[in-house]
Amino acid sequence: MPHEQMDVQQVADYLHLDSRGVVKLASRGQIPCRKVGGKFVFTKGEVDHWVEASMHQLGGDRLAKIEKGVSRHHGFDHEEMLVCPLIPPAPHGVAVPLFAKTREAAIRSLVDLAEQADLVNGKDELTDEIRKREDLCSTALMPDVALPHPRHPLPYGIAASFVVVGLTASGIPFGAPDGKLTRLFFLICCKDDRTHLHVLARLARILDNPQAVGRMLSAGSGDELRAMLEEREKAVLEGLTG
Repeated sequence: MPHEQMDVQQVADYLHLDSRGVVKLASRGQIPCRKVGGKFVFTKGEVDHWVEASMHQLGGDRLAKIEKGVSRHHGFDHEEMLVCPLIPPAPHGVAVPLFAKTREAAIRSLVDLAEQADLVNGKDELTDEIRKREDLCSTALMPDVALPHPRHPLPYGIAASFVVVGLTASGIPFGAPDGKLTRLFFLICCKDDRTHLHVLARLARILDNPQAVGRMLSAGSGDELRAMLEEREKAVLEGLTG
């Protein structure tokens, strides 16, 4: 539940971190919390948002620990394939090229892919929610990559949780903080918060490798990009870094 209250040890267990590290983050104001009776108190929803906003700054080891803790808390198996099974089968799950030259066109093209796979119940509502999330803060936080998603899970707006992927022929402006262009897009739509955070954590691990991302950017077809993603997710599960 997003409003669930957590203490230091619960956050440490949730994120698979040392409790002293959580106290240090809280003391420095680097993780959202408040003090009640001299003790740090956290709200799960705020911790989840912090994890989402910080993923691009975390290394592979820290991401693996966070995914393990989050998965255990929510009852997921962190050793199973997650992202690739959520990508719809060809021809709708992966678009190479994705025909878009603007942020708006990219969002609409990705939603169109999902709609063609019969996964979207309210196309306009979903598009609007993704746009609003991007207006708050761009999801183009990794070099060349953006992870657009709705502001909140849409349990009734989608038929099932899914990820659709698009690779544009050239970079487009998507609001990256450094002003650089974006080419590789993962639209993430989940029915609940726990699945959303788990997918984000796994994707961050998949993309935490410049060489792997570089190979994805060179994909010549949707099938080739899909195969690269499957290979990379399997490598992550095997604990590899290449």
